[in-house]
Amino acid sequence: MSFDMMVFEPSAAPHDRASFMNWYAKQAEWSEDHSYDDPQVASPALQRWFAEMIQFFPPINGPLSSPDAEGPEVTDHCIGQNVIYSAFSWSLADEAHAKMRELAIKHEVGFFHASDDPGEILIPGIGPLPSAEKKWWKFW
Repeated sequence: MSFDMMVFEPSAAPHDRASFMNWYAKQAEWSEDHSYDDPQVASPALQRWFAEMIQFFPPINGPLSSPDAEGPEVTDHCIGQNVIYSAFSWSLADEAHAKMRELAIKHEVGFFHASDDPGEILIPGIGPLPSAEKKWWKFW
């Protein structure tokens, strides 16, 4: 099991939580016609985010991976045209969260904390999307 987060192209994503979650589920089908380990398929803003992020959390596969890379920092980054989904080691959850969110803000891409419920959705120029309220019958 991994600690999962995603950055995304803000212009491609819906700006309300329910629609965003549906869009996210569609993105996670990985149905685009390309390899998901090459940053060249991503938007320019996501490419800039990725170039900086891999200085701290290098990719486990793809053209920028290194056969010498090892340790918990090595991360599985799945790269789509409008999203980069990163699966981190739980031992680095706090560091990964802080760095991923910091760089998302810096590079003006969206941020989604996929391992949290409800996960934070941060959209540049809009801020965090409000959490959906629990139904009245849910006690937990």
